[in-house]
Amino acid sequence: MYPKRRNWGPWLAVVAALALVAGMLAACDDEEQTPLKIGVLLVNSETQTDTALDRLRAFKLAIKHVNEAGGIFGQPVEIVEGDTLNPQEEARRLIQEGVHAIVGPNSSADSLLVIEVAAPAGVLVISPSASSPLLTANEDRDLFFRTVLSDVAQGPALAQLTRERGFDNVGVIYRDDAWGQGLAAAFQEAWMGGIVAVSSPAELQESYLDLIEESAREGAQALVLLTFWPEGEIILREALDSGLYEQFLFGDALRVADVAEAVGGGRLADMYGTVSSPSHENPSTAIWEEAFRDEYGRDTEATYVRETYDATIAIALAAEEAGEAEGTAIRDALRGIGAGPGEHVRPGVEGIAHALSLIRDGDEVDYAGASVSMDWDEHGDLRRGYIGIWRFTADAAIEDIDVIAYER
Repeated sequence: MYPKRRNWGPWLAVVAALALVAGMLAACDDEEQTPLKIGVLLVNSETQTDTALDRLRAFKLAIKHVNEAGGIFGQPVEIVEGDTLNPQEEARRLIQEGVHAIVGPNSSADSLLVIEVAAPAGVLVISPSASSPLLTANEDRDLFFRTVLSDVAQGPALAQLTRERGFDNVGVIYRDDAWGQGLAAAFQEAWMGGIVAVSSPAELQESYLDLIEESAREGAQALVLLTFWPEGEIILREALDSGLYEQFLFGDALRVADVAEAVGGGRLADMYGTVSSPSHENPSTAIWEEAFRDEYGRDTEATYVRETYDATIAIALAAEEAGEAEGTAIRDALRGIGAGPGEHVRPGVEGIAHALSLIRDGDEVDYAGASVSMDWDEHGDLRRGYIGIWRFTADAAIEDIDVIAYER
């Protein structure tokens, strides 16, 4: 006898129905996937410096480029703005509002505060400008990265520049916070001449004359000033007016044309400083500068603006690579999109769209940033980059002189 013929029709109908339901559920999952939400902590409501505002503009330009390139997970990236007046409180608010990553804050001291609340919550933090070496060993659950070189690179470059300017005995006044302490220590470690280093309170003072006198007590030929703009302006005025100093060198925080203009009369002309910088020959920098100019109708001389853009793009590309909007998942994908192997992709809508297409096709990308390549080590520090040499001109402008390659 032949076996009885089975009627497969009902079974095939059931399988088809199940497949249809599964497809509908998958589609629903895609539609309901949590959009990427990025917080930003860059501007202080009380000061609102041009530098901070340009960094915020760079952040928003990055978000615009990502969204015009199709968004992350096919959805627009959402943003929540915070105020660095109270960085830790604002970080808590951003986390309560559901951010998966934070771009900022500006300073190393504020970064330490933000990490305290962001790391336990599993929220990634990338600062474009927090350069203190103290952040390298800080306990952050591998959730803190930066798109600026650590000052283990800038300190020796500043010491070399000081020697090249002909000085072998200097005074140093440094801001008594994580940034100032770290940069001053890196400078002193590389400096071979005479030195008197004096810490300056982080809170603004009416006068710093006692600190200036202390720093000059061993006959210093020049003052190395590692402070922020408000106290730097007062120190420079008092140092010049007292006759204690006529020569100065600067850390990156004083690369602000308004400082020279406020001191007046070209008194800082031909005074040099250092700053973490893009290479002058980086094609990505030129692409980004054109995009910034097209968006805002002008260029920018502010520090760490390109680095802000890069931090934002890196978060977005890593989220797409991770396939989910979770801080730890974004972190785990971050190093892969910042360094080879992978196809080089550049800033701008076209470059970001190409990067997202490659990621969705399962290919690797290497984001060549507007500042430098995002090649992070196990601490979230950049392995390579450039230190720029700059100076004030007689008309209180800033002139970029040279860049020094750094790699470890």
